[in-house]
Amino acid sequence: MFGKLSWEAVPFHEPIVMITIAMIALGGLALFAAITYFKKWTYLWTEWLTSVDHKKIGVMYIIVAMVMLLRGFADAIMMRTQLAMATEGSPGYLPPEHYDQIFTAHGVIMIIFMAMPFFTGLMNLAVPLQIGARDVAYPFLNSLSFWLLVSGVVLINLSLGVGEFAKTGWVAYPPLSGLQYSPGVGMDYYIWALQLSGLGTTLTGVNFLATVLKMRTPGMKLMDMPIFTWTCTWANVLIVASFPILTATLALLTLDRYMDFHIFTNELGGNPMMYVNLFWAWGHPEVYILILPAFGIFSEVISTFSGKKLFGHHSMIYASGAISILGFMVWLHHFFTMGSGASVNAFFGLATMLISIPTGVKLFNWLFTIYQGRLRFTSQVMWTLGFMVTFAIGGMTGVLLAIPGADFVLHNSLFVIAHFHNVIIGGAVFGYIAGSASTSLKRSASSCTKVGARQRSGSGSPASSSRSCRCMYWASWA
Repeated sequence: MFGKLSWEAVPFHEPIVMITIAMIALGGLALFAAITYFKKWTYLWTEWLTSVDHKKIGVMYIIVAMVMLLRGFADAIMMRTQLAMATEGSPGYLPPEHYDQIFTAHGVIMIIFMAMPFFTGLMNLAVPLQIGARDVAYPFLNSLSFWLLVSGVVLINLSLGVGEFAKTGWVAYPPLSGLQYSPGVGMDYYIWALQLSGLGTTLTGVNFLATVLKMRTPGMKLMDMPIFTWTCTWANVLIVASFPILTATLALLTLDRYMDFHIFTNELGGNPMMYVNLFWAWGHPEVYILILPAFGIFSEVISTFSGKKLFGHHSMIYASGAISILGFMVWLHHFFTMGSGASVNAFFGLATMLISIPTGVKLFNWLFTIYQGRLRFTSQVMWTLGFMVTFAIGGMTGVLLAIPGADFVLHNSLFVIAHFHNVIIGGAVFGYIAGSASTSLKRSASSCTKVGARQRSGSGSPASSSRSCRCMYWASWA
C-alpha cells in the first residue's frame, strides 16, 4: 500500500495546504500534550473511545460533525473568496486543480461527514430514551458504525496532506471520475471514504430499526412513539433501502478504474448515464434522510415551547411516510436534461410536485400548533422560525425546478445551488442545532427508566406506560 508513497505526494508547492497542515499538526501536538499532562489517556480510552453507551457515542458523533462543519465551512469561504478575487485580469489565489478539490470536498464533507453524523448523534442521544430502551439493540455494532465513519473522516483529511482529493464535484460523474480523466489518487480517496462511512451508516440504520421495533417499553405502541423517533425511523428505512445502491455504484466505479470493466464509459457497451441514475437513486432519498429527523426536532420544539400538544400527530407520521415513499420516485429530476423524453420527464415532474404536499402538511401543522399557544422565544424556537421561512423559500424554488421546461433553463445554475442550500441549511442544519440546544437528558432518562422498571417488575399498566412515554418530547429536555 505504501510502496508508491514518496515525498512527491506531499504538496510542498501549495503554501495554503502546507500552512494548514502545519496548523493542524501544532494543534494535534498541543492536544496530545494536554491529555498527557493531565493524565487523561486511560479515562479517554475506557470511558469514551471504547464505550458502547449510546449517549457517549452520540456525543462523539456530534463532535465529529462539528469539526467537519468547520472544515466544510472553511472550504466554502475559500471558494467564495476565489470567486470574489477572480477577475478578467487576475485568476484569483487558487490554482484550478486546487479549487476543484475544494469544490468536491465541500460537498462530500457537508453531506456525508457533517449532516449524517450530526443526525446520527442526536438519534443516538434521544431515540433509546424516548422509547424506554436501556440502549440500542446492538451496542457494539453502534460503536463499529461510528469508527467506520471516523475512518472515512481520516481519509478525507489525510488527502489534504498526502496526495490529493477528487476533482470531480461531489457527485463524481463519469467519465470525469474514470481512470482516463482522473488518474490520480483523489478518486480513490473519494471512493474508499464514502464506502467506509456508507457501510457504517447502513449498519446504523439496521441497528435503530431493530431497536425501535423490538425494544420499546412495554405498552408503547408504534403510534404512541414521539414524533422525533418516528421521523428517525422513516429516515432509517430510507438508509437501509438506499445506501446499498451507493455501495454498489461505487463498487462498479472501482471496477471501472482498477480492472478496466467499462461499465460507465461509452466504450465496449458502457453508459455513463447509468451511473447518474444509480447515484441519484441513492442521492435523492439521502436528502430526505437528512431532513426528516430535523422535521421531528422542529415538531418537538414547537409543541413544547408553544405549551400545546402537536397538532395532527398522526398526520405528521403519515406525511413522513409519504415523503419517504415518494422520495424514491423523483430522482430523475436531477437530470431532466438527459434526454429521456417528455413522458418520463412529465412523470418525475409530477412526482416532484406531489412530494411537496406532505411537506406542506408539516408546515401547516407547525403553524396550527403555534396558533393560540403561548410561544416562548427560546434559542430553539428562533432556529425553528428561521427554518420555516428559509425552508418555505427553498420549497417554492424546488416546485419551480420540478417543471422540466424551467429546469432546462435553470439547470447547473446558481438558482439550483440556492434552492439546495436553502433546503439543507435552513432545514437540516437549523434543526440539528435546535436539537443540540435541547440536551438536558436527565428528566427523560429518569422517567423512561422508571416506566420501564415498573413494567418489567409487573406494576403499572401498559396504558400508563404509554401516557408517560408519550410525554417525552425532545424539547422538554431543555
